[in-house]
Amino acid sequence: MQKVVDFIQNIYNTKEFIPLHEPRFIGNEKKYLNDCIDSTFVSSVGKYVDMFEEQFAETVGSKYAIATVNGTAALHIALILSDVTADDEVITQPLTFIATCNAIEYIGAKSIFVDVDLDTMGLSPKSLKEFLEQNCEIINNQCINKTTKKIIKACVPMHTFGHSCKIDDIKNICENWHITLVEDSAESLGTTYNGKHTGTFGKFGAFSFNGNKIITSGGGGVIVTDDEILAKRAKYLTTTAKVPHKWEYVHDEIAYNYRMPNLNAALLVAQLEQLDGFIKSKRELAFQYTEFFKDDTNIDFVKEPKDSKSNYWLQAVIVKDVKKRDEFLDYTNKNGIMTRPIWKLMNELDMFKDCQCTDLTNAKYLEQRVVNITSSVVV
Repeated sequence: MQKVVDFIQNIYNTKEFIPLHEPRFIGNEKKYLNDCIDSTFVSSVGKYVDMFEEQFAETVGSKYAIATVNGTAALHIALILSDVTADDEVITQPLTFIATCNAIEYIGAKSIFVDVDLDTMGLSPKSLKEFLEQNCEIINNQCINKTTKKIIKACVPMHTFGHSCKIDDIKNICENWHITLVEDSAESLGTTYNGKHTGTFGKFGAFSFNGNKIITSGGGGVIVTDDEILAKRAKYLTTTAKVPHKWEYVHDEIAYNYRMPNLNAALLVAQLEQLDGFIKSKRELAFQYTEFFKDDTNIDFVKEPKDSKSNYWLQAVIVKDVKKRDEFLDYTNKNGIMTRPIWKLMNELDMFKDCQCTDLTNAKYLEQRVVNITSSVVV
């Protein structure tokens, strides 16, 4: 394991502590922030919010982008606009960050967990199809869970660590079963599947700009969609449902204060300018890791899946021997290299232990073996 420590220290040219993933502010961040401060428009109104939304939509190839305060808020609004209501059900994966399930619970809906694929770590279309065929029926163009008698309104696959799941197959299955597809693309900015950007296959895609994401504003998120009416509705709901007027404050429904501040947007405009360079660096780092681990019989480096071009947001390895995974984590962290295990499965958390599940063999296998390793852009 000392070889791993030496290798990573050599890449980053330091023997000091190396975090898992730190942001790089090496472009116009300070310039745009100062401009934003000088304008005095630092809250949810300002030119940088509009600029970011336009530029982000162009980057991913969607017609519309609506900036939000964080990625969880983006998912929450996307699910509301997918007509998910209290007592409905939403299919997702157990191997994900908790924000995916929290957004479902905010509405009062219930998660259903299907297994993931080993090669993508994302929701498995095979597991999804089997669950629907064994447990559901279509009545009046709605997918009904025969066990709970509830409507399954949406499916939320997550592109794990920036690697696309088999989103084409998932989309086709959802269409056949009258289920709205909402992509949790929090980690996959810059990732494409068969040449199409993640987040643009479903009715909605939700991205995150948390401090550890490939581009960041400390916080922040965005909803993407091609539906003009829903895009306008998303912007309305994220800005407290305020009726436009020069001076009056009239709100005509309960809504949310989810709008991204102009300060955050200024950071993101600068970060977005550097996205191509960040991805290039991450893909070069992935190549170095691939070469380093290729002869290791106990560790597999996680490479981009077939038909996908990944951003390699978080680099990951699979430690085949479960006992050695904790040894790997302990040794690297004790020697100043921050590594971490993958998330605990959502269905194993107290809040979600009563959720319906398929067989989760693949998810459990990965939960016990996956470790994230140093992933910062090399400068």
